[in-house]
Amino acid sequence: MGTRQTRTIDLNADVGEADDPMARQVELDLIGVVSTVHVACGGHAGDAASMRRVISAAAGAGVEVGAHPSYPDRVGFGRRAVALSTAELSASLAAQIGDLQDAAAQAHVSVVSVKPHGALYSAVAQGGPACAALLEAMAATCAPGTSVVLQPKSPAQPLLTDAGYRVVSEGFCDRAYNADGTLMERTRAGSLYADPEAAVTQALSLALESAVAASDGTILDCAVDTLCIHGDSPGALAMALAVRQALSAAGVVVAPGVHT
Repeated sequence: MGTRQTRTIDLNADVGEADDPMARQVELDLIGVVSTVHVACGGHAGDAASMRRVISAAAGAGVEVGAHPSYPDRVGFGRRAVALSTAELSASLAAQIGDLQDAAAQAHVSVVSVKPHGALYSAVAQGGPACAALLEAMAATCAPGTSVVLQPKSPAQPLLTDAGYRVVSEGFCDRAYNADGTLMERTRAGSLYADPEAAVTQALSLALESAVAASDGTILDCAVDTLCIHGDSPGALAMALAVRQALSAAGVVVAPGVHT
């Protein structure tokens, strides 16, 4: 009989977005649970102090660090598209990623991945001008082998791969899916999970079955390398702890090796 191969998956959180002490503490506690953090670097949230704070905590916990750039839109928290030329967006993204690179270098930490935030995440995935802007920014700021985190089957994947970047496919533990595989709009009831059991169910389905149930019951094929818990989700820490424990109990190894 053959030996069953152990499933390994990354567990990531978006951090560096908090603007009050309690939320900042949740982010720091999350860093002790996940294996990778994507750090807001000034576009929608974050500043030099927050970047240094979370990078220092990640380094102490042995957690990998990625950049979490966005459209330059702090008022809208990066959740709306901003009309910029490709050159303008590229310059903004290069500045954001560069600021995080500087903070990481001070802590002797490498930035291993880039995960666009909010509206930029969706725009980059389509492979159009936003993707071109991100590629230009990464060429100017990122080391060879840096990964780009996007949803599975994104049209941008071959463009990024051809440019020499690895695409890491991401699933979400704390967000509801539409039947077309997109995430349900945050304004709709039920789009955000706060129940650890719901997050666990979705995480195990993604990790073990490469599938996820959409809000209408449709079962979607969804092979992923990393699972996300948003740092600003209600009950983020409780969900992350429950997901980490459930993955371990199911024999899934949580590790950041998908980026290397």
